[in-house]
Amino acid sequence: MIEKRRFDTEVQYVKYKVLKEVARRTWNDTLLETIFEIPKKIAPGGTPAVRCCIYKERAVVEERIRMAMGGDKSNPNVIEVIGIACDECPTGGYEVGEACRGCLAHNCEYVCKFGAITFDEHRVAHIDKSKCVECGQCSRACPYGAITHRTRPCEKACKIKAIYAGGETKEAKIDNSTCIACGNCVYHCPWGAISDKSFICDVIKMIKGSDGGKNYKIYAVVAPSITSQFAYAKPGQVIAGIKALGFTDVIEAALGADMVADEESRELVEKGSLISSCCPAFLTYVEKQFPELLPLVSSTLSPMASICKFFKSKEPDAKFVFIGPCTAKKHEFQKESVRDYVDSVITFEELQALFGSKSIDISLFNEEQTIGASYFGQNFARCGGLADAVREGICEHGDSEFFDLKSVSCNGIEQCMNALVKLKYGKLDVNFIEGMACVGGCIGGAGCPIHSTEKPKQRGDSADEPLTISESIKRL
Repeated sequence: MIEKRRFDTEVQYVKYKVLKEVARRTWNDTLLETIFEIPKKIAPGGTPAVRCCIYKERAVVEERIRMAMGGDKSNPNVIEVIGIACDECPTGGYEVGEACRGCLAHNCEYVCKFGAITFDEHRVAHIDKSKCVECGQCSRACPYGAITHRTRPCEKACKIKAIYAGGETKEAKIDNSTCIACGNCVYHCPWGAISDKSFICDVIKMIKGSDGGKNYKIYAVVAPSITSQFAYAKPGQVIAGIKALGFTDVIEAALGADMVADEESRELVEKGSLISSCCPAFLTYVEKQFPELLPLVSSTLSPMASICKFFKSKEPDAKFVFIGPCTAKKHEFQKESVRDYVDSVITFEELQALFGSKSIDISLFNEEQTIGASYFGQNFARCGGLADAVREGICEHGDSEFFDLKSVSCNGIEQCMNALVKLKYGKLDVNFIEGMACVGGCIGGAGCPIHSTEKPKQRGDSADEPLTISESIKRL
């Protein structure tokens, strides 16, 4: 029960249990020999917990194991639907509820241009789904509000309409040409029928291959939002726990954020207008939906890629694993512009599974520290933090006297969409757009065990002597 309380939902806990078992067997080199034991361990006995029968429950676990081992290699998307788990949601669309009074007016019938509304012998309205085009006119016309629109949780969560019900079974389908891998659907599916692919097995193999640093060093690069996770331990204990897994050392991605703030602030002053490139899901959204705006996108790599590139130049043989809240990072690290610097990506959920797989209780460790970043680098994790850091960079470079920063911080992909549309048509009077696909910023990422609005806290430096961005970079 203690482990269970470390997650927001039962879906996350089940995912954790599968990841933990897969990881444990990977550490022991027994995964392939014992893989068929995992479904019975996760779904024991003969009585199903939520499915129609124990056999289907175990079949779903088998699919979760597949995702824990990397998913469908032929599918380039890091987000996949577990088809067998997607069978409990209503089809959705407009439906007539009990509030229908069978009134004389029949407003709903008169406004429907497609003949989709009919009435039974009790004068209650019905909607013919084969004729309905989901225009919503009937709902707006009903004086009782009896016609409501039911939306599947995954479709409701996906603000860019990359998910739809397809085929005879009406299971969820993902349009890869639209999907930005933000993971919103992963977190909001009540059945856990949508999941991000895991590279946890690859990371374990890297750690084991390092042989304690004898063959090569392997570094964990942790996102600033880690301070809003693992509430049962102190930040320094999380760092100690990561080292206990076999990582040579831990590097703060916030240092990369300082590098990005320094470079983007210079680039902004030089170009006069800029779209941030830090959030991979936002950047993919611009690439797919607003390609005409790509010339305005910053040429600076993300904080993850920037800091890994810096240290890779010093230790070419070393391995770098990013650990953060973001499912879209799993797509980013495979891009041609990044793959030479970042070797793999796992989420905070998967880090928790790694701790569990080795029975590591991080709350028992003494705290260890990392090279601390500036306050501004640490606060990249929240929406608005990047814009604040760029403003600070402009000031530190002495450019604030002649350059007036007019920024907008987009909190979630809907706000990103609105800002980009306005920018496209010349209706947005700003010169810098910070786009965060997740509401709240990285602290609201799909790969977080818990989703908190808490502002990330600064680590590694006294509040009385905060580092500037420039000072942080000079320490590297």
